Amino acid sequence: MDLKTLQNTPPWDWPRDAGKKFRELLIDHRANESDRLVAAELAGDLTVINDELADCLTAIMGSPDEPEQLRATAAIALGPVLEQAETNGFEDPDDVPITQRTFRNMRAPERWHQNAIRSAYASGDKDWMLTAVFAMRWVRGFDDQVLEALESADPEIHYEAVQAAGNWGLAAAWSHMVALVDDAGTPKPLLLAAIGAVASIRPAEARIILADLADSDDEEIAEAAGEAIRMAAIASDEEDDEEVGSEWIN
Repeated sequence: MDLKTLQNTPPWDWPRDAGKKFRELLIDHRANESDRLVAAELAGDLTVINDELADCLTAIMGSPDEPEQLRATAAIALGPVLEQAETNGFEDPDDVPITQRTFRNMRAPERWHQNAIRSAYASGDKDWMLTAVFAMRWVRGFDDQVLEALESADPEIHYEAVQAAGNWGLAAAWSHMVALVDDAGTPKPLLLAAIGAVASIRPAEARIILADLADSDDEEIAEAAGEAIRMAAIASDEEDDEEVGSEWIN
């Protein structure tokens, strides 16, 4: 199997055993490092990833014996399936290519996570910083770094920082998110991430901020804004219920 050819081939045209071959390369420490890097990158595609590949990538990411660039690539490769699982949930097993058990194992916090993330972010290396900011979306305790990454000139780091800020409902990132959704020049992927962040950070204000985008001529943007408004309304109602319950108890 020629990895270079696969890099230039649509995933749906890959051989049926592509995922198996990727895993064989990833666990083979005698294999060429560049081949393992390509295998790690391709293994994260949603057409091939499964529990075995996800476990393999997770193991590489957490192993100090593996080359740094390979660990970074493995971490980034896990991004799409983590995002899909977070978005779709596990009510329908066909919606996500990994099981809930694997998803929980991938997200389960371990002692080394915070130190590894902090070290990667402080390294100054672009790939490692990107990996770190991606990981900050799943590991608590990096509000200051996320806020700093929101100002990054690197579009990939900026995007991951928006995702992280939204995931943790980072209040200090609110003005940044509003600026992104109000700016007609915001790239579409970044805009979609900011839409979700607005609903997460201040759900009570999401309807006002996202109203125009919900009427967008772009179907994807309109759908994202509409869904964010719906989710924000649910979250806002839950907050109101909690406040009423607290007042009743007091």
